[in-house]
Amino acid sequence: MKRSREKAASELFAALYPRLAGWCRRLVDDDGTAHEIASEAFTRLWARWTSVDEPRGFLYVTAANLVRDHWRRTERERRALHRVTSEAAVRPPTEQTDPSVRLLVQSLPERLRVPILLHYYADMPIREVSSLTGRKEGTVKADLHAARELLRVHLRRTLDHTP
Repeated sequence: MKRSREKAASELFAALYPRLAGWCRRLVDDDGTAHEIASEAFTRLWARWTSVDEPRGFLYVTAANLVRDHWRRTERERRALHRVTSEAAVRPPTEQTDPSVRLLVQSLPERLRVPILLHYYADMPIREVSSLTGRKEGTVKADLHAARELLRVHLRRTLDHTP
């Protein structure tokens, strides 16, 4: 039994790790951090191996949560750096002057951010996003629409104020 469990976990790792790490890489812009997040997601899956019905979904949802934590930590570090360097008049770009899609997605409420990450960044169909988030497909579609509209409005407003 233990041997088959380890074999199944090994096969799952070989099949999913490269894509999960690549997905994380697109979200965090750093290879090392992406691999740490993907590895941590697999570690958490392994700890719950016998109770997880959908390992792929568990991995992506866990990784999305770890990415969110990374973004929060990075934002806190950015703010701290800004406070320390503000006397020297060194200002890092703010969200208003950097209209990157990643920052805009990061700024979405979690209810809208998770479906965007799973559907557009992990290439999961709406049906799978619905299953993983416990929401009806119509709700997922509405959340995706609302998120796209918020991103569109924010991006347009940001670009309109650019010199």
